[in-house]
Amino acid sequence: MTPASENEKADRANSTGSRLRELAILFLKLGTVAFGGPAAHVAMMEEEIVRRRKWLSHGEFLDLFAATNLIPGPNSTELAIHIGHKRAGWVGLIVAGSCFILPAMCIVMVLAWAYVAFGKLPEMSGVLYGVKPVVIAVVLQALWGLGRTALKTRFLGLVGLAVAVASFLGVNELALLFLAGAVVCCERFGLSRLRGSGVSPAIALGAVPASGVGAAGAAVGLWPIFLFFLKIGSVLFGSGYVLLAFLRADLVERWHWLTEGQLLDAIAVGQVTPGPVFTTATFIGYILAGPKGGIVATIGIFLPAFFFVAISGPLIPRMRRSPAVAAFLDGVVVASLGLMAVVIWQLLSSALVDWVTWLLAATSAWLLIRLRVNSAWLVLGGAAVGLALSLCGMAYR
Repeated sequence: MTPASENEKADRANSTGSRLRELAILFLKLGTVAFGGPAAHVAMMEEEIVRRRKWLSHGEFLDLFAATNLIPGPNSTELAIHIGHKRAGWVGLIVAGSCFILPAMCIVMVLAWAYVAFGKLPEMSGVLYGVKPVVIAVVLQALWGLGRTALKTRFLGLVGLAVAVASFLGVNELALLFLAGAVVCCERFGLSRLRGSGVSPAIALGAVPASGVGAAGAAVGLWPIFLFFLKIGSVLFGSGYVLLAFLRADLVERWHWLTEGQLLDAIAVGQVTPGPVFTTATFIGYILAGPKGGIVATIGIFLPAFFFVAISGPLIPRMRRSPAVAAFLDGVVVASLGLMAVVIWQLLSSALVDWVTWLLAATSAWLLIRLRVNSAWLVLGGAAVGLALSLCGMAYR
């Protein structure tokens, strides 16, 4: 090897190392301060990546963002992974994604420890009393925003309604997601006989048998926790808030690993912390099996995102141009909205227990939808109200 080629190799290594350091620093910062959910995360990434550092053009950034909607998993985390791969190859893919997740995971682990150690103290109960109704409002706001974009036709609205009804009747969530995608795809390309036969989307979706309920009180090991969250990370399309539907159905209803109140507490912690909403899994894993459970749950739910980003890159241009894929995803999105609506209804009784919580939920929903107030500030405000009431002896949750 000539001295010139050795110098070129050293320059490339130095350039790659510099890029990896830049990615690590940037995404550690974003993972620490990125409050407000996926939309806020994407806006912050666009500011840093396109406007300030000019690593990507605006068009390139939008292409990567669009690609995240074609694969399951948390969109903002997948966008970070895509950017890392674009900037520094396969190692950059791992560095960017891991650094975006790590701060949130550490913060949630600390909160989970505090919850397990002090969760029954009046002060902590007061905080959660004020946060839970705000969480309901945040999910309502997400449903409102997604619905305005997703319900493009009356047929899509009927499919979403049918999914909600079928979910109430106990039909499996995964079956509903995939069947809704297939129904919309068939309807759009004239392959369905639903209209000609007079069979409604609700009947078609309800034809899937409900899955059985697991045995209650089973011991929770690390392997079952990992497999459960790996499944969730592998199949979950849409907003991170759709995660609630899957968590409640399996962890509360089928296996009884969590109570309704613990699930709401986990959701609240996911809202009050920066970074991906999916770190709710970290909190749940810690409750079920301590620190190891928190780590295993985090790895399980985020691992598929790295895998799907890695394999989908070459396929993205063809997938985005495919009318069939677009139709299928339209069905999946409206099915996700139906599941979210059911979750909101089922959680109301646990969160809205008196006139104060109803007022907090209504005020938070108005501020989110009408004034676009950052949800993190509202969650912190709800916590402050709950703590103040608890100290005054007025809150009993």
